Amino acid sequence: MSDSLKKTLLAIVIIGLLAFFAIQLQAKNNLPHVVFTTLSGKKIAAADLKSKVLLVNFWATDCLSCIKEMPELVRIYNAYHAQGLELIAIAMPDDPPAQVLNYVTKKEIPFPVMHDGLSEMVEKFGGVNLTPTLFIYDKQGKLLQRSVGALDFVKLDQLLSAALR
Repeated sequence: MSDSLKKTLLAIVIIGLLAFFAIQLQAKNNLPHVVFTTLSGKKIAAADLKSKVLLVNFWATDCLSCIKEMPELVRIYNAYHAQGLELIAIAMPDDPPAQVLNYVTKKEIPFPVMHDGLSEMVEKFGGVNLTPTLFIYDKQGKLLQRSVGALDFVKLDQLLSAALR
């Protein structure tokens, strides 16, 4: 094999690898192709939410920060839902399903809630292992922000106001 052929093949391999990694990085910053199944059994395909700004909130009933911020998430949902915001709360796999349902019913949570009993969502969203974890996607399904820990609701209001314009 000639040196020029080796260099050409090496260049092709390098370009291919760079393209592969660029595609992987871009996919990581996009809303995963998932179907959320709510506690009531309703199925919501992520693809159907691409015209909305979407908050995906991973939480647990035994997470004090999660419970503390839930009323603020309800406020955010009520304030922005009519403008094109959707919020889906995902209870973590180790959270007892009956406890999740009891909390959601008692607190009259107005947005869709699902229980991730098989860890499917935890994996699809990059291995979520801490709560609360919030993902914010724009109307095209591009990740705007990932937040782990207690939220700054002043900044969240600002971000949502800009994203929903």
